[in-house]
Amino acid sequence: MGYDFYADNKERDYLRELAKKYLHYSNLPIMEQRKKLWYRHNSLKGERPVIVVEHKTFQDDIIPPLKCKNTAAREIEWNLLFAIINHELIDDDKVISPYYTVYWKIDTVQSSLEVKRVYAKDSTGRLLGYTEQHTISDLKRDLSLMKPSVFSADREYTLAWKSFVEEVIGDILPVKIKNNSLYWYLSPSQKVVRLMGLENMMISIVDYPEEMHALYRFLVEDIMAFVKWQEREGILEFNNENDYAGAGSYGFSNELPSKNYSEVGTVTPKDLWGNLNSQETIGISPAMFGEFIFPYYYEIARCFGLLYYGCCEPVHYIWKDYISKLPGLRKVSVSPWCDEEYMGSVLKDSNSIIYSRKPSPNFIGVGSTFDEEMFSAHIVKTLKAAKGCHLEFIFRDVYTISGDIHKPGRAVKIVRELIEKQW
Repeated sequence: MGYDFYADNKERDYLRELAKKYLHYSNLPIMEQRKKLWYRHNSLKGERPVIVVEHKTFQDDIIPPLKCKNTAAREIEWNLLFAIINHELIDDDKVISPYYTVYWKIDTVQSSLEVKRVYAKDSTGRLLGYTEQHTISDLKRDLSLMKPSVFSADREYTLAWKSFVEEVIGDILPVKIKNNSLYWYLSPSQKVVRLMGLENMMISIVDYPEEMHALYRFLVEDIMAFVKWQEREGILEFNNENDYAGAGSYGFSNELPSKNYSEVGTVTPKDLWGNLNSQETIGISPAMFGEFIFPYYYEIARCFGLLYYGCCEPVHYIWKDYISKLPGLRKVSVSPWCDEEYMGSVLKDSNSIIYSRKPSPNFIGVGSTFDEEMFSAHIVKTLKAAKGCHLEFIFRDVYTISGDIHKPGRAVKIVRELIEKQW
């Protein structure tokens, strides 16, 4: 099958110059230093906290208008600029690796039930908010509608896309195929809310407890079927290098892959980071979390080599009895809604789990001015709370920087200065 991948000569020349700049940045000494920093950090031997600013949510504010006109050329341009602009403007601890990544084209038809999204635009015209048209209205009645998901990998497309990128810039940047299909796929609660809505989920836990257990059981089996299918297909890829391995964090690790890989040579979930969260269930009690949610999360977690848990939800109230007991737990998200002092005390005592702090996005993302004094106080509070822990700062959910492209970079500099003084 032919694919409409095209870049004209002018676009190719431009992309090759971008690729050379990308390669130059990837070979800077600071990139090797940061890579070593991440490996030490993730193995609980780091000398200082690492800093990440996720800029995909405000990419339109910092990435200049694309010059390429053809769709394929624009995708390459955007991916190169995404890393280049981050280094030039933000300069956090993200690493630019000396290769270009393409991802397996993997499709899933989940549970034979189509969930439709209706999007809304913000004041600038960007598609930001959305609502979902749920397919389960009565769990007791509709549970029987659930059918196993169907998975497919378009190898022809993936290899053709890789070949095209190599044709354009492959003599400058090697092209690697990786797999990002599990980044946000593993969490059952997110799927429950997509299928039936938050209010309906909360009511059904009380009205239909047996059916809710059955739904979580079905989803866990469906999720792991997807993972096992990829294992059989030979398309599971390691995520222990410069790979997204949690809610904003990166997976550099010498502890993965597992010893089993060296013996059998097949990638399994035990060779990977898993990423789990249950943001949708913060409205239920710890006891309910323990009864309805935790057993299924435990079952998924035990399949993976290392685990990142959490996103925006507070975890302190379910930490002792549940989250702390997840197998392979290496990082836990300490969000703006979490009791950071409590988490600092328990993580310092454990000395085996990384305190993955999500500072409030409001300082960078709200308003045209940057209150450096208040921001500094916010960061100092975390440095004090996490003293003695293995700490990382992950700035997420900044949706606009209100026209000031230097705010994120300035924030990173302030955090580094405070770490130097306070840590």
